[in-house]
Amino acid sequence: MTTATAPAPRPAREAAPPRRRTRDIDGFRGLAALSTVAFHVWQEYFVYDARGGHPPVKNAALEAVLSLEVIDLFFALSAFLLTVSYARAAIDGGSTRPARAFLFRRAIRILPLYVLAVLVVWATRNPTLPGNWQDLLEHLTFTHVFDQERIFYTLGPTWSLSLEVLFYFVLVGLGPLAVRACRPLRRRGSRIAVCAAGCLFLYTVPLVWITVAHYALGIPHTDWVAYFGPQARFGGFAAGMALAVALAALGDRARLTPRTALPLTALALAGLFCLSLYSDEEGNTFTYYHPIASALWVLLLFSTLHIRQRTFWNRFLTARWLTLTGLISYSLFIWHEPVMLLLHNAGLLPAGQSGFAPAMLIVFLAAVPTAAVSYWIIEYPAGLLGRLKDAGGRPREFYPEPALR
Repeated sequence: MTTATAPAPRPAREAAPPRRRTRDIDGFRGLAALSTVAFHVWQEYFVYDARGGHPPVKNAALEAVLSLEVIDLFFALSAFLLTVSYARAAIDGGSTRPARAFLFRRAIRILPLYVLAVLVVWATRNPTLPGNWQDLLEHLTFTHVFDQERIFYTLGPTWSLSLEVLFYFVLVGLGPLAVRACRPLRRRGSRIAVCAAGCLFLYTVPLVWITVAHYALGIPHTDWVAYFGPQARFGGFAAGMALAVALAALGDRARLTPRTALPLTALALAGLFCLSLYSDEEGNTFTYYHPIASALWVLLLFSTLHIRQRTFWNRFLTARWLTLTGLISYSLFIWHEPVMLLLHNAGLLPAGQSGFAPAMLIVFLAAVPTAAVSYWIIEYPAGLLGRLKDAGGRPREFYPEPALR
């Protein structure tokens, strides 16, 4: 009887990591959002040179930190979170959410705020009709990433949302296909190998394209369509998908101890720092910046999430101020550039490169409250609409609560 009752507490202990993992991910989102704001203020004060290199500054270490591009972290995080259910279904069986339910929830998540922001910002910059109607159309259809001239119009950072939306459609096609391909395989190792091979293929395609574009075709780095399009940037999503496959394959096995996790975390952070520090627009490091950065971000995520015992790095990520920033990170991502440009045009930001530090503080003080208000009046209510459908994508039936006696 003792042996029969001993395992009883185990499910409770195994249920805790997913909740902690969510808070860690919120911390990553918060860090990435704050870094994105700092990066774009940096761009405003230290203009890129004609060749597309990073802005020069006297302090090389500071330049490396500010020039670190976190968009690959956003891609990897998004792909990991959205792929993990498909990975588990492919490797260990089970069902997945129908495409209609998946796309409905994604639309509810991003469209209300995005469409409103595009219309507001475009209208303020095009006071007379018809205005730049092509810019508006491309932003509303997420096709501005394919326009060399308008890719950064209206909401500059949202070129990445074009790739995000495209990834949604790729995933609802490839995810169920992977599940069906793995179902006849009897060995679990074979199913893992099939999923891993698919991720490796998706990661390799952008590497091949970047090599051909840079070395064979001589396309400059300022050709935004060539180097910002899915053919060049899907490596970040593929890396996140590989992380989902790895964690689904491992399950609760081989969790890292602090002695292993912290060195891997330090290695990933040092690699990202060096990658930014030594980037050279004429050298190979810059050419392959984003594929390498994607791999390093995934290493950092793995060493943070697949652990047996939490470390000071996890405690930092789950600090309340950082997780709250992660909660409003999407609104901060959407609004920070319009807020920054509004302040700049109103003459409220200090002039000259010496004004960078106070300007960044001013932008943070304006953009973060704006994002918080945006989250509670737009994002949160829109998110409640996601409850209108159940996990199968069918309309959810709501019944009145019984009267209290």
